[in-house]
Amino acid sequence: MTPDRITRVNELLKRELATALFRLLAPEERVDTAAVTVTHVITSRNLRHARVLISILGHEGERGSIMEQIRNHRVQFQKWINHNVTLKYTPRLDFELDTSVEEGDHVLGILQAMEDEHLVPRYDPEDESEPANEETPDHEQSEVQDDR
Repeated sequence: MTPDRITRVNELLKRELATALFRLLAPEERVDTAAVTVTHVITSRNLRHARVLISILGHEGERGSIMEQIRNHRVQFQKWINHNVTLKYTPRLDFELDTSVEEGDHVLGILQAMEDEHLVPRYDPEDESEPANEETPDHEQSEVQDDR
């Protein structure tokens, strides 16, 4: 299968699984579906298996139980995919926790703290011009003086 087709299948499965998460888990009211996001779907070339990466924002103490509930509904998710998506095979879904969103938030928090403490200049998207290099660095000045 071509890489473009796999990418389209991954995006289609991601969209359908996000809808299925909301429809299947929201009525139970034990899972905060607003905090659950399908970040990636990685389907095998033969469409037999798919890794579904799930991000859970907040709820650090409940992540294990939320992931367990999602894994317990695996068969219902596969039936949803079989019913709503036309594929040669319905892939077997394996759900994994994706912490990349929290890691990105952590890095952004560190950068924001550095900006607040004036350790780095604030980013101004309107000032995209090259910085004027009016002063030469000290090491270049010493080389210029040596040549005289």
